[in-house]
Amino acid sequence: MLLPLWVSAQAVPVQAVGAGALDVSPALAVLEDVDGSLTLPEVLAADRAGRMVPRAGASQGLSLGFTRSAFWLRLEVRNPGAAVAHQLLEVSNARISHVSFFVPDDAGRYTETRTGGDLPFATRAVAHRHLVFPLQVAPQATQVVYLRVQSTIGLIVPVQLWARPDLDEHTHTDYMLHAWYYGMATAMLVFNLMLWVALRDRIYGYYVVFVGATALMLASKAGLASQYFWPGALVWSNFSYYTAASVGAAAFCLFTRRMLDTATVLPRVHRALQALAAVHLLAPLVYWFAITPVARYATLLFLLTVLAVTAVGAWCAFLRMRSGYYFLGAFGMLAVGSLVTTARSFGWLPTNAFTVNGFQLGSNLEMLLLAFALADRFNQMRREKHMAQRELVSTQQQLVETLRASEQELAQRVEERTRQLQVANERLEALSMVDGLTGIANRRHFDQVLHKEWTRLERAGQPLALVMLDVDWFKRYNDHFGHQAGDECLRAVAQAISGVSRASDLVARYGGEEFVIIAPGTDGPQALQMAQRACDAVRALGMPHPLAYEAVVTVSCGVAVTVPGPDDSLENLLGQADDALYEAKAQGRNRVVLAEPLGG
Repeated sequence: MLLPLWVSAQAVPVQAVGAGALDVSPALAVLEDVDGSLTLPEVLAADRAGRMVPRAGASQGLSLGFTRSAFWLRLEVRNPGAAVAHQLLEVSNARISHVSFFVPDDAGRYTETRTGGDLPFATRAVAHRHLVFPLQVAPQATQVVYLRVQSTIGLIVPVQLWARPDLDEHTHTDYMLHAWYYGMATAMLVFNLMLWVALRDRIYGYYVVFVGATALMLASKAGLASQYFWPGALVWSNFSYYTAASVGAAAFCLFTRRMLDTATVLPRVHRALQALAAVHLLAPLVYWFAITPVARYATLLFLLTVLAVTAVGAWCAFLRMRSGYYFLGAFGMLAVGSLVTTARSFGWLPTNAFTVNGFQLGSNLEMLLLAFALADRFNQMRREKHMAQRELVSTQQQLVETLRASEQELAQRVEERTRQLQVANERLEALSMVDGLTGIANRRHFDQVLHKEWTRLERAGQPLALVMLDVDWFKRYNDHFGHQAGDECLRAVAQAISGVSRASDLVARYGGEEFVIIAPGTDGPQALQMAQRACDAVRALGMPHPLAYEAVVTVSCGVAVTVPGPDDSLENLLGQADDALYEAKAQGRNRVVLAEPLGG
């Protein structure tokens, strides 16, 4: 209970504190420190000069709006009694970034207690979710205390004076109410999380994120997050508040799209809500670097989001959508609470129990109504599912009859189609083994045959020869004559190599301008002769190549021969042939080089 003090800028008598809190906001004298540089002695001098004056309409708290200025507040507390008065001064806004409390000692020297939402919880003079300072007033004396407040967000400073027993009782009741709210939020979150896991419907996931983010936002706003979640964190209170609000707003937009089926009903609004959700998800990056200048606009963005989504719900209700009625009722409550809280942040409404907790009250009602909405949606989906199942059974019966009537015809068609596919597959298999440009075997066919011959010759104990050929200076040829001429060159080389190979050999295009010959049962001298025949055959084509040393197209050959065994490998054979090919190029091209035998 708040007992208003109607006389401004006067000493507050301690005996005025009874069963509840005494709102001392009207008794506060205020001095604005625009650049935040004033010291206490300078403030005392300004006070003596009469520059500290009360603010009009300060009942239930000072609403100073979004400002970077620091404000100094003076409060006089008078004790006309015969005993020391032990009081507690409460600043009931846990999100004020910095609050300094100056109280004089017996010698008249002021001591400072510095705390605030951006400082660790351990700096609190009293372990409380709000900023509470102990105050002792000697008998028959007047105590003058000063507060310095500064914040990165909207600056609202509600100040009350309590007797300790009254504050303890109020705190107990207050925490019970918060426990009720967060208990209900947790129940809604867990229940819908289970539905999300069971049904795999994203709408329940969006609702879970929305409820969780909203609860975290309100916990940050109430000071509970700083007290219980991150008591040692710096500058986290306001950042967590705006971050949770943005994540909740994003989930809010995505939930709306799913709940109201805007993709079907309002396609443009559907895309707009998705864009708005993306803005909210990116907003925390801005908060981290510039929360002070954007806090005002963030608050307006939240308000715009609530109004926009409520308008969408109203339109769907106008279209007589069942989900629109629930949605409008639920988020209408949230919209009213948001409007009240936002108006209080800008100083448009006074600070009282309703305006302070407007969003929380709206959130409570919204959770309950949305729970009914989701339950109704689930029942509606179940009814639609049953109807669809009945239709499906009927359709299946008709389909069975149709299938029975045409079973024989379909079987014949399938058999015919199977034969056609077999023929096509055989053709494709053959085509897949041939290089499309040269008409000889491709790399895939080469790999298969090489592996097969290696295994066969290993059992037989016979040699396997591999010849690698590369067209000399082909890039120059291609650049000079063009790609079409280059293709014709490769085709001619492939035919020349094939013409000097045995029927048991395999000539393949290895890649680019490289060719290979697999010669099973061929020893070193035989393989060398075969490679030389291929080299001579290509040179004999006489294809002009003005950029080559021979002035005609030639090839270089690398030959490797081995008897496959457990100590050898295909990779070694390929490597030997490749090394021999590079040696042939190094020796001047248009020649054949035989690699050293494997293991030799």
